[in-house]
Formats: sequence, C-alpha cells, structure tokens
Amino acid sequence: MKAVILAAGKGTRMGDLTQEIPKPMLPVQGKPILEHIITGLVDCGIREICVITGWHAEVIETHFNNGAALGARITYARQTVQDGTGKAPELAKAFVDRDDFLLTYGDILVRPDTYAQMAERFRSGTFSGLLTVTEGEDVTKGGLNFFDPDFCLRQLIEKPSPKQIEELRAAGQLKPGQPVWYNAGIYVFRPVVFEFTARLEKSPRGEYELTDAIVAMVNAGHRLVGLPIQGRWVDVRDPQVLEQLRQGEV
Repeated sequence: MKAVILAAGKGTRMGDLTQEIPKPMLPVQGKPILEHIITGLVDCGIREICVITGWHAEVIETHFNNGAALGARITYARQTVQDGTGKAPELAKAFVDRDDFLLTYGDILVRPDTYAQMAERFRSGTFSGLLTVTEGEDVTKGGLNFFDPDFCLRQLIEKPSPKQIEELRAAGQLKPGQPVWYNAGIYVFRPVVFEFTARLEKSPRGEYELTDAIVAMVNAGHRLVGLPIQGRWVDVRDPQVLEQLRQGEV
C-alpha cells in the first residue's frame, strides 16, 4: 500500500504562523506535524509516499527531500490552483498507478497504529474504500456519516446545517445515545476513486469536494467500510489546537 498526503493549503486560520511556511510544517514536540505523519506511516510499513504540496512547497520539499532520512521514498506533486480536496488526489494518479493507497490530510495526527488498523480492516473484505470516523466533534464543521449494520457507508452529509441536524433528529436518523460519526479525514482507496474525482463539479462553496466523490461511489454501488479511530485524533485546525498540542494537552 502507498500513501498520499494532502499538504498544499496555506492554513489561513493559523494567521501569521503560516505566512512563511505551510501549516503541515508547524512544529509539534520538536518536529513538523507532517513529519509525525510520515514517521507513523513508515512505522506501519508504508514507505512509498506522495506529498501534494502547494503553499510554500519548497519548504516541505527541501526539508524531507526524497524521504531517505526517515526510511521513506517520497515524491511530490504540486497543486498550483487551490480548488478543493476533490481534485488534489488526482495529482498522485500516476504515483498510485494500480495500487491501493492511504490518503490523509497533512494536519491530522493519530497514533501510528491507526494506519496499520486501517490497512488491516480494508484488506478484510471486498471494499473500494475505507473512511475513518470519530465521535464527539461538531459535524457542522465536517462530514456526518451514516452506516449500515456491516458498518459500510450508507450516507454522508458534508457540513450539515443546524436545521438539517434537527430534521435528521425528527426523522429518527439521529437518535439519543447513539454515536454521531464525524468524518476523521483519513481514507484508504482503490484507484477506482479517480473515476469519480474526474467527474466532480464544484460545490456551492466553489470547490471540488472529495466527499462528493465518496457519495457518488456509494450511489454507484461501491462498498466503503468505516473504521472508528481508537485513541488519539487531532485536527490541527487553528492556533488554539496547536498550542494544546505543544502543551501536551491533546
């Protein structure tokens, strides 16, 4: 299995912290966020990695070079137009070739064994993809996922409004005491995903959304299995979370 890391964005919510470096290069416990991700992937046996760069791409590319110092083989692809998460993975299409690949954002930290658990679950059945989920997050800021009894994805609603949440509760789709599954932003895909990213149209936000491709895959009959993340999951979304990480609070 290979890995693709999306690290092209500026990270505007970080303010001045990302004026000169991309958000994935912000330091946590003595090394960049992105380095934590890469070493975690290597620890679970994923060594072929493509990093999608963009904002201050040279900072990432110079720091990691070919990845040999970390035991990895790193290549790069540059996203020159920041038009969403749906098209960015296509830049790694030649790198992926016919292989399965793990896809992660460059600002999400998990325990290294999470990647191994993802690979194991993906290989346990005939799936076109796997998406990780977590509990306790505000689903209006991400994706709300519904699963069938086999924990395969049935429905995904991207950034539901408070009104939509109330409607789902009224319809009995969200029930008291049951988990509300938030999209955790780490996936495994077969290359078939590129058939669906190629057909994407821009969302109302003016971006190509990866979640739209996932919805289209489900609607076309592809099975995408879910995996709840055990233990640590941190979306380094803003300076407050970054400071909590640096203080060892998350």
